[in-house]
Amino acid sequence: MLPWKRALRPLAALLLTAVVAVVPAATTAQAADAAATSSSGWNDYSCKPSAAHPRPVVLVHGTFANSVDNWLGLAPYLENRGYCVFSLDYGQLPGVPFFHALGPIDKSAEQLSAYVDEVLAATGAAEADLVGHSQGGMMPRYYLKFLGGAAKVNALVGIAPNNHGTTLAGLTNLLPYFPGAEDLLSTATPALAQQVVGSDFMTKLNAGGDTVPGVRYTVIATKYDEVVTPYRSQFLNGPGVTNVLIQDLCAVDISEHAFLGLTDRIAFHEVANALDPARATPTTCASVLG
Repeated sequence: MLPWKRALRPLAALLLTAVVAVVPAATTAQAADAAATSSSGWNDYSCKPSAAHPRPVVLVHGTFANSVDNWLGLAPYLENRGYCVFSLDYGQLPGVPFFHALGPIDKSAEQLSAYVDEVLAATGAAEADLVGHSQGGMMPRYYLKFLGGAAKVNALVGIAPNNHGTTLAGLTNLLPYFPGAEDLLSTATPALAQQVVGSDFMTKLNAGGDTVPGVRYTVIATKYDEVVTPYRSQFLNGPGVTNVLIQDLCAVDISEHAFLGLTDRIAFHEVANALDPARATPTTCASVLG
């Protein structure tokens, strides 16, 4: 094989990884600082759900993120509204600190399953609600569908979830032109390869329907998403599904993939509505002030 072709293998995988890295993640230094601090009051195992909010909320971070940096905005937002809020790390690769959700997604779902059991045992609740960003909005569907999670979960709220695979604005179509890149990607960072449209994982996840009975699903998407493309592939089909385009609620909201989950208080308001539909209030541009 020509030397330039050999060199393109790691380069192709590196380029794809760099593009996907715009999913919610702080810089290494920021993530280190955040992980070294307390979680601003969430992950309090003494918290007992109230009558108003009887289910704990488990936050599931996205690719390259972790249990702290992904939730510095949303976790306090929900905690201040009376929820017991928890977050986990999952999908860690050996020797890779801070940047998680890179391991095989089915194994990550097993980690989520164990964590939900832990939260339910600590809080005494019968069910939890899940809120996830990016991969974290999609991975729980494997838990619900194949690992018995539907019996323990009331609602799943996905913020910019990669529900049907991504084309990365067409970049994944280039992989076949770089021999070995797909194999390298699958070996080094399995979750990235599994999130490409048409992957074996995505085919299995969506076979037989997007949803399972007994769980309410909400998807919150932005038309400016540059990571999960096309953005409408995020939406789910099936009973108990609510699909929300954030620009339908506030036309001037220009949040893209990362900011929708990290800082967008309009999206946060819609999350709160999804968690407590009986007390939902209209989500508008003014929700940014709430």
